[in-house]
Amino acid sequence: MTHPFIEHVNLTVSDPDRTAGILSAIFGWHERWRGPARDGGRTIHLGSDAAYVALYTGPDGQHADTRYPKGEPLNHLGVQVDDLDTIEMRVKAVGLTPFYHGDYEPGRRFYFFDPDGIEYEVVSYAQQKTALDDATYERLSRFHLILK
Repeated sequence: MTHPFIEHVNLTVSDPDRTAGILSAIFGWHERWRGPARDGGRTIHLGSDAAYVALYTGPDGQHADTRYPKGEPLNHLGVQVDDLDTIEMRVKAVGLTPFYHGDYEPGRRFYFFDPDGIEYEVVSYAQQKTALDDATYERLSRFHLILK
């Protein structure tokens, strides 16, 4: 390992199956594991081979409304994507509402809440292509491919 990275985030949700379905529809993440968890609950691990979100609930959905003192400062979960517009369409397709669109350095972003009130920030650092810079964009794209 060359540098530390976040391997997982554990979120308490009311319905792990519902949340897993929503997040996989939006981000294309796959289920890595599911099974029993502490306090008689259950968890689904959803993400990539390198990192994941653990979606936990207690028995019969208990703990979904519990606020853990050590987690109170959590503001939102940030997810970096390449194609912000496609992800926003997916957010809308699952019935959620994107808000607070920001287009400022170093990237573009928007936010949404899941059914449990957990806030997600979706950000892209990819350059946005505009009609005015098609020729420049194509030259830079070819240059980028050469560097790879």
